[in-house]
Amino acid sequence: MGVGKTAMGRYEPPGEKRGEWSPLRMDDEVVGRALRTQRGVKPVFVSVGHRYTLDGASDLTLRLAPKYRLPETTRAADHLGRTRD
Repeated sequence: MGVGKTAMGRYEPPGEKRGEWSPLRMDDEVVGRALRTQRGVKPVFVSVGHRYTLDGASDLTLRLAPKYRLPETTRAADHLGRTRD
C-alpha cells in the first residue's frame, strides 16, 4: 500500500473529521482515497498494494497516524532520508 503527501489525480476535499475520505480518481477510475488522518489538516493519499483493499489500507493508515498527519512509518522514513551521516 502507499501513503503520499501529494495527490496523483483528482479529488474533492474530504470532511474535516479524522477518518473522513473522498475518492481519488485518475481519468474515471478510482485509484485511491484522500484520507483525513487528523482534524483540520490536509489529507494524505492512500492507494492499495498487493492483496490489500482500499478499506484495509485506509484503516491501517489511521492506526499508524494516531498523533500526526503522516503515519509513523512514513514519518520515520522521511526523517531518515533527511538525516546526514
